Amino acid sequence: MIQQLALQSSGAAIGVFLGLLIGLTLRKRKGRTEGILAGSVLVTASAGAGLALIVMMAITYFTTA
Repeated sequence: MIQQLALQSSGAAIGVFLGLLIGLTLRKRKGRTEGILAGSVLVTASAGAGLALIVMMAITYFTTA
């Protein structure tokens, strides 16, 4: 069940990851690093994607249950 929820929710997580990766890379190049976890764009984008995956899995679970 968890695998099915993860597969159904992975599109949103990938979209959030790519969006954060592009946006935060541009932001870091301009010198604005506040809000970036551990000074790493990749870590911050991964954390955002993980959170998006969890939220979308919960939404999918509660709307189909």
